[in-house]
Amino acid sequence: MSTPSATPGTPTPAATALPAGPGAAPATGQAAGRSSAPDGAQGGRWGALGPVGLVLAGGLSVQFGAALAVSLMPRAGALGVVTLRLAVAALVLLLVCRPRLRGYSRADWGTVVVFGIAMAGMNGLFYQAVDRIPLGPAVTLEVLGPLALSVFASRRAVNLVWAGLALAGVFLLSGGGFDSLDPVGAAYALAAGVMWAAYILFSARTGRRFPQADGLALAMAVGAVLFLPLGIAESGAELIDPVTLALGAGVALLSSVLPYTLELLALRRLPAPTFAILMSLEPAIAAAAGFLILDQALSATQAAAIALVIAASMGAVRTQVGRRRAKAVPDLP
Repeated sequence: MSTPSATPGTPTPAATALPAGPGAAPATGQAAGRSSAPDGAQGGRWGALGPVGLVLAGGLSVQFGAALAVSLMPRAGALGVVTLRLAVAALVLLLVCRPRLRGYSRADWGTVVVFGIAMAGMNGLFYQAVDRIPLGPAVTLEVLGPLALSVFASRRAVNLVWAGLALAGVFLLSGGGFDSLDPVGAAYALAAGVMWAAYILFSARTGRRFPQADGLALAMAVGAVLFLPLGIAESGAELIDPVTLALGAGVALLSSVLPYTLELLALRRLPAPTFAILMSLEPAIAAAAGFLILDQALSATQAAAIALVIAASMGAVRTQVGRRRAKAVPDLP
């Protein structure tokens, strides 16, 4: 994937609230609302089509990669699929980034290790969820973690509206008690959302401590090492089966390598708030991928639930953007 230069400064929750699912790119200064595009590159309808297309392509890649992972689970198991995805993605990133290992403090290494743990937990919990419930509802429940992070960070009364919309969506999705979904799968998806929020926080810290995408490559390696014993315990020799390896590599490329490249290329020309709003469409893309690849049709109630969560995510992002713009306008004498 592309490796833009890391820039200082803490990304805002609005900018990092909805990265592209498990394995997404770490937040950088560009993701905090600063674009490296020349003046005017973002202006006009035509100027935005390129980066918007890159973001949507990245989202499609992530969710269709997840659909491919679901189809691979009968062969390798959920833990085996996560192991293959993390291992292949780590190998590719380490070869591309070639991160240096010297010159970092103990705090730097502690940050990247926790980032790797959050990444591994996010992936593992998410794939346990999609092994039990459809892809669209799983992503919808998972996205509540970043949404909650954005709402709590904003501390504005209007965010109670977005929280209410999200809760209404969850209520519809659960059928009033998760009768229509496996409760264990739903719990895994919600736990993955918590880990996603942790991923966002530590991706920002890692981006400040490590240049370019070096921190992501090292964290991915940490996650792969942590998951390797679990994958071996569940899948054993199946992990080195040529067909399984090929499909696992496809999952890694579709879910990590390709979307990371596309999204970071887009962030060079696309304002971060626009990027975050586009990322709010992830549940809808996941539902489409589940329907087209896995034949997972949604009921009208589930579709309405996903729409409510998407609306809540977009509203939370726009609220954060409005707050930052208001602070940026100086008081008139």
